[in-house]
Formats: sequence, C-alpha cells, structure tokens
Amino acid sequence: MTVGALLLVGALFVLLAVGYRRENTAAVANTATAIAVTLVPRTVGWALGVDSEAAGISALTFWIAVASVLHCLGMLGRYESVSWWDHLTHALSASLAAALLYAWLLVSGPERVASTTVIAGTLLGILALSVLWEIGELLAREVARRYGIEPVLVHYGWRDTAFDLLFDIVGAALVVTLDLRLFVPTVESIVRAI
Repeated sequence: MTVGALLLVGALFVLLAVGYRRENTAAVANTATAIAVTLVPRTVGWALGVDSEAAGISALTFWIAVASVLHCLGMLGRYESVSWWDHLTHALSASLAAALLYAWLLVSGPERVASTTVIAGTLLGILALSVLWEIGELLAREVARRYGIEPVLVHYGWRDTAFDLLFDIVGAALVVTLDLRLFVPTVESIVRAI
C-alpha cells in the first residue's frame, strides 16, 4: 500500500473516532464500511496471488481511499455545510466505478467489440448502479423510520437524487471521454488469477 493510501486509511480511522465521539451512528457505520472497502483490493490481490504493484492495486486502493475520506467527511457535516460536496463525492465515486467497469468491459469483451459498445456499456452500467444506489438510500430511510433509528444513508429529496444521478454520469463520462484505462492491468491480473 502506498504512503498516500496508508495516510488516507489513517484518516478514516480518525473519522471513525470522530463519528463515535459525536455519537453519529450513520458516520460510524459508513466509515467502518469505507475502511473495509478500502482494504478489499489488497485482500483480493493477496488471496489470488496477484502482484499488487504490477496489477495497479495500489492505485485502486488509493482512489477508493480518497473517495471514502471525502464521503466520510460528508457524513460528518460537509454534505450539509458545503453545497457542492455531494456532487464531488458522487462524481468521484462514479468515476471510480466507471473506471473499473470500463476496464472490465475492455478486458472481458471480444477483441473486436466496438469502442462505442464499451462506452455505452460503461455509461449505462453506471446509470443502473446509480439508480440502485438511490433506491438503497430510500430503502435505508424507510427502514430507519420503521424501526425508529438513524438512517445510515440519507436521502435529501428528489432534487438531490436528480443531481446525484447527473454527477454520477458526469464521473462516468469523464472516464470514457479520457479513455481512462488505469485499471486494465488490475482487471487483467484478476481475470488471469481466477
């Protein structure tokens, strides 16, 4: 793991402690999940015997850690105090997911798949994931209401949902427009190892 990723994981543990001290259940749950998700690439790489450096797993871990820290800061108040914070986190998280999906489509598809098919698959895949995420926010809110607990995901209204979907597509569009193939070696290594 790179020094930057280690520092960001350390920051996540600090944010976890802050959430705990504030008795912010949503922040604690989201930060604990973020820590676990940040460690997934390393764990999968280790379990499959993949050379983490050659496969670009360090870059993936770093990107996940950046998105996680920004999201956890949002859960601790930035979403309410900084009007564009949610847009930033959605664009960054969606670009991460899009870069992984784009790499997977490039690696797993037949060699002669048209680039427009890969681009469309990436954009539509991210749109589908975004819609599922927004449904998850709604369900989390309803479950929390039903049981009288604090929701771990917050739904701010339909306008927010529309902006979330828009910035998710912006993040994905940046990946395909820039032809960002950062995670192609990662996906290739994992596919070979499986």
